Amino acid sequence: MSVFNSLRKFISEDMSMSHIYQPVMLIALLKRKGKASVKEIAQSILNQDPTQIEYYSEIVKNMVGKVLTKNRGITEKDGDAYSLIDGNSLSKAEIDELIKLCEDKINEYEIKRAGGHWEHRKRGRKVISGTIRYEVLKRAKGRCELCGISHEFKSLEVDHITPKSLGGKDDISNYQALCYTCNAQKNNKDDTDFRSLNSQYEHREKDCLFCSIQNEDKKRVIEENTLAYVIRDGFEVTENHSLIIPKRHVQDYFGLTQAEINAVNQLIQSQKNQLDKNDKLIQGYNIGINAGEVAGQTIFHCHIHLIPRRQGDVESPKGGIRNVIPGKGNY
Repeated sequence: MSVFNSLRKFISEDMSMSHIYQPVMLIALLKRKGKASVKEIAQSILNQDPTQIEYYSEIVKNMVGKVLTKNRGITEKDGDAYSLIDGNSLSKAEIDELIKLCEDKINEYEIKRAGGHWEHRKRGRKVISGTIRYEVLKRAKGRCELCGISHEFKSLEVDHITPKSLGGKDDISNYQALCYTCNAQKNNKDDTDFRSLNSQYEHREKDCLFCSIQNEDKKRVIEENTLAYVIRDGFEVTENHSLIIPKRHVQDYFGLTQAEINAVNQLIQSQKNQLDKNDKLIQGYNIGINAGEVAGQTIFHCHIHLIPRRQGDVESPKGGIRNVIPGKGNY
């Protein structure tokens, strides 16, 4: 079979499509007489990605366009287009000289920064696996966790809540789903806030039971991630009643950061999956949080109760958590 017929059969009948990458790569090779560099193929894929155009469209409108138009008076905006003020008066020689000056500025800056000005776009410092990406997007219900837009309207990216450049971990509890616009606007420049956040996560109280367990009674910890851990309740109300506890000393649920909420939710789901697998009698759960003394909180370090429920463990389960107020469970 000729190369042409072999390729035609592969493309028409055998190519399995999980993305556009294969046909785009083949086009790049075909247009270059059968040989192309990795960068040339990558550029071909990039040219097919509308999210990149939209990403840099936001940069133009919200950053560089504003500077040159409002701050410097070099350009003006008319609808969705920019123009140089009196740009039509320039001769070809003048245009060539100005372009050369701009190119020199770019070269000088790239030498000065040694490529560091593209760090915020380096998604691949450590590739996030497809499985982890799927779990992050599933947890976010297919929506940006900042603006709420659906993946149907904007592509979602997996973002480090605390950036890698500021000490953030490659941990699912430190990942969030952001649309490309929110991710671009977030960037990784707010080092002041993030530095204080990182030190905040290290806060422990000397006389706090749940702070002490992390170091002094580590054998009680049955699962953990970067920001939270799990123990079995010492006074369980049902078998395998568990506590999911943020590592940072924080009084109640309302003081948690988004990263900590992600961390405790991941452990709640993980524990549910394990308990369901190991105990087929479990048919439901109560998830409870006591926030404040009048709500029954006795240890003032946030903790979330995960209570497995089995048929017949109480006479009448109707009302569930409403029964914390006597007589309010029946309605």
